[in-house]
Amino acid sequence: MDVKEKKIGFVLTGSFCTFHKVIPKMKELKEKGAEIIPVMSFNSYGLDTKFGKAKDFIKEIEEITGKEMIHTITGSEPIRT
Repeated sequence: MDVKEKKIGFVLTGSFCTFHKVIPKMKELKEKGAEIIPVMSFNSYGLDTKFGKAKDFIKEIEEITGKEMIHTITGSEPIRT
């Protein structure tokens, strides 16, 4: 699938055990030319778990995407297709 210049909303919710599996997929999409809009649920954004610290995931994702993490309802309202 050609994702070059496509805008993709990539959302992480409370399935913390999958973060290490999906972040490389996000990076792969970015490398193929997609624009990634990172979004995290309230819990994903604020909870540390045995799978890692929230701030570390946020930092890594923001570095990959070059965009600030959206993590509030009001933060997501300006998103347009």
